[in-house]
Amino acid sequence: MIDEIQVENVALIAQATLTPGRGLTVLTGETGAGKTALLSALKLLMGERAEAGQVREGEDHLCVEGRVYEGPDDAEGIAVRRRVGADGRSRVSINGHVASVRELAERVGATIDLCGQHEHQRLLAAANHVAMIDSWAAEKVGPALDEYRGKLAAARAAARELERVLEAARTKGAKVEEARFALERIGEVDPQPGEVEELEETLPRAEHAEALVSCAYSAHEALSAEGGALDGVNSAIAELARMRTVDAKLGEFADNLAEAAIVMEDAAADLRSYQEAVDFDPAELAQMQERLSALRGLMRSFGPRMEDVFAARDAASELLSVVDDASEREKRARAAVDAAEAELAKAAKALDRARNNAAPAFCRAVSRQMVRLEMGSAELVWSAKPLPREKWTVEGPSACELLYRSGSGLTPRPLKKIASGGELSRVMLAVKVVLGEADAADTLVFDEVDAGVGGATARSLAAVLADLARTHQVIVVTHLAQVAVAAATHYVVTRSKDERPVTVLSEVTGDERVAEVARMLSGEQSEASLEHARMLLAEWER
Repeated sequence: MIDEIQVENVALIAQATLTPGRGLTVLTGETGAGKTALLSALKLLMGERAEAGQVREGEDHLCVEGRVYEGPDDAEGIAVRRRVGADGRSRVSINGHVASVRELAERVGATIDLCGQHEHQRLLAAANHVAMIDSWAAEKVGPALDEYRGKLAAARAAARELERVLEAARTKGAKVEEARFALERIGEVDPQPGEVEELEETLPRAEHAEALVSCAYSAHEALSAEGGALDGVNSAIAELARMRTVDAKLGEFADNLAEAAIVMEDAAADLRSYQEAVDFDPAELAQMQERLSALRGLMRSFGPRMEDVFAARDAASELLSVVDDASEREKRARAAVDAAEAELAKAAKALDRARNNAAPAFCRAVSRQMVRLEMGSAELVWSAKPLPREKWTVEGPSACELLYRSGSGLTPRPLKKIASGGELSRVMLAVKVVLGEADAADTLVFDEVDAGVGGATARSLAAVLADLARTHQVIVVTHLAQVAVAAATHYVVTRSKDERPVTVLSEVTGDERVAEVARMLSGEQSEASLEHARMLLAEWER
């Protein structure tokens, strides 16, 4: 839903702010006043293509900013900004961060539907017709669609497995020999997880065992041999202790050295234990070196990591298993495909049945709204044509489309063949009323919906728009007073007569709104037209 739009330097608009209400908002004004420029600004905010010619003459850029709520649960909304330079370059920001035009289209464009003869409309794209039916009849169609998609995924997975089995079975010659060689080579070494890391840690100690023993022995002798460090420390302790009674400070030194002597004695004992624990076995060392060399050879051939070696072993084992048992595996894979396809066919029939039951009811409901809009015997017709199995998609197994029949006995035609912009807009309006809260777009903008309409049809059009505004934010560009009086929010677009014209957007209420409705009724603000305007407004207020 649109909270606010601020427009700067778009066509004849120097500056304007539009704050549409939650229900029905109308834009009125004389032809050429600049209503189209407002729609152009809205399209820019929806992520549509920008052109340098949209920048107001004499200015170096245009800017459109707005706040949009992304659905009924969005409490804060998003702030969006689109700046287009006179050179045609476009810049976009969303919540203050640089963004792309595509992001703008995905986040804002998805919440707004522009309904006019020349606009890109969801209604015209046959691909969206199924989604309309699915949304409208979600309780009945939804479970069938979920079941179909699940079975389709299972059938595709079964087909991929069959193709994998067939491809493996076709594998001959070099690939099979390579797999056999890899399996034999890796099997001969039989590497174990973590073995390389363990050898790389322990082998250096084994290789330097003699040096380590010598080092530990020398250190032990330096500490505890006759005349070693411990003898010197103990002599110092005895000398200091002798003079403790003369000066207590020397006693403290003696205590400190006593603690050091204990540490040195422990170190000497640990060094002796270390020395005795080192076991130098030339045969074991050679075995460890040979083992690590073999493992590194595998990593050179199949690595660079040991994980790659294990993966190569598994792949080779799987390939040879498939080749050696090709016939049985193919038989099982084909049986799985047949079973999955049978399940999919049942799900496809159930989905088609659910849609074909719901769609005519949807068409009848839309046709009733079209009757309200004085469209005579015009109606929507559901068309569903089964597709070949290879063309089934996640959307369904049939090509579905809503067709338009302008009168009884006439051939239904695609909606995009409707020539009249006003007629197309009214069909869109009828569809939107029926969709109600199931519609994905929160904001609907109608242009030309009142083309060629007058009299009783105008009042019916206003009533239908008011119904739609109960479930959507609706913005209508209109020339009909009967529609204007139905709005909760009314904006007037005017154009100055200066040498450099400016389009001005103003919200009108009270007497100003009465005067605008009077102008729409008769082109002037006579007492009769003013009274007529008050009467029309009073009818809607009741």
